[in-house]
Amino acid sequence: MGLLSTVKLYLRRPPKLDAPSDLYEHEIGLLEGGSLDLRTLRGRPTLIVNTASKCGLTPQFEGLQTLYDAYHDRGLQMLGCPSGDFNEQELEDAAAIGEFCQRNYGVTFPMTEKVSVRAQPHPLWEDLARQPGSAPPVWNFSKYLVGADGKLIARFSSKVVPGDPSITAAIEAALPAAPQPAADPAEAEPAPG
Repeated sequence: MGLLSTVKLYLRRPPKLDAPSDLYEHEIGLLEGGSLDLRTLRGRPTLIVNTASKCGLTPQFEGLQTLYDAYHDRGLQMLGCPSGDFNEQELEDAAAIGEFCQRNYGVTFPMTEKVSVRAQPHPLWEDLARQPGSAPPVWNFSKYLVGADGKLIARFSSKVVPGDPSITAAIEAALPAAPQPAADPAEAEPAPG
């Protein structure tokens, strides 16, 4: 898809939903083969990002991996979705995409097969764009935070880097509260007597 085709993408607008739908009611192929039933993600928030290996924003992979490392143990899931919709900025071969992401950015979060996110969007991406308060991705590295219940919490544009306080605050709010350490009985104040 060349530059002219990319420009034509912006004319396509999916109809909006009046109420949020369950985004975990989808299945998508994985980069290394097999498929992911998103219902298995229910109960934990998920950051879904459209990615590209040959984009000026590709270094955002580093920030995404940092977020994943920081919050995965607390329940954050992440799903990268390679796409060539924007000026053909994704590699063609699944193995090359996976190798590029791992070698250059140490990506360990799951990656889907290469999909369309705007031109002829995969049903997950069609649904993400139709949610109240959402929109289709405008470029690579648009970020969608889905809550534990499958409802869209927030959409962040490509310009919002993964470490931006707005993203970390939304993730923190979506995660279960961190367990508080038990009080040390030796440090308790003695009862007045």
